Amino acid sequence: MGRRTKARECAFQLLYQWEITGDPMDLVVDAFWRLRSGTPHMRAMAERLARGAQSRTAELDGAIAEAATHWRIDRIAPVDRTILRLGAYELLAEEATPAAVILDEAVELAKRFGEADSPSFVNGVLDAIRRCFRNVAGVGKG
Repeated sequence: MGRRTKARECAFQLLYQWEITGDPMDLVVDAFWRLRSGTPHMRAMAERLARGAQSRTAELDGAIAEAATHWRIDRIAPVDRTILRLGAYELLAEEATPAAVILDEAVELAKRFGEADSPSFVNGVLDAIRRCFRNVAGVGKG
């Protein structure tokens, strides 16, 4: 598993723990790294993604709700919602990362941690967000 893939997996786990426990992100991060190891670069990327997504949850949930037609955000499974927040955050804030990479990584997280239909759901919602935000912003399809 590549360093960036591992960082995204850790970011997903941090966000998921934050969502489930309701603990402040600082406590979640401290507890997480007491049990896990990683290179400084991987840890920095994981924390940047997790903290970024956590700080923009309301905005991300709005984008997800708009893209996930016929789904209320609170009705989306917590694992899928967390993957969607992470992917949406990357699409909106990490413009140097190609959209195709972000979608592929999110689908892989959904395969690993979600239910059988999670990968296609995550792919569809994030692709709708990509079309809306990345193309409008002139960043391209990636």
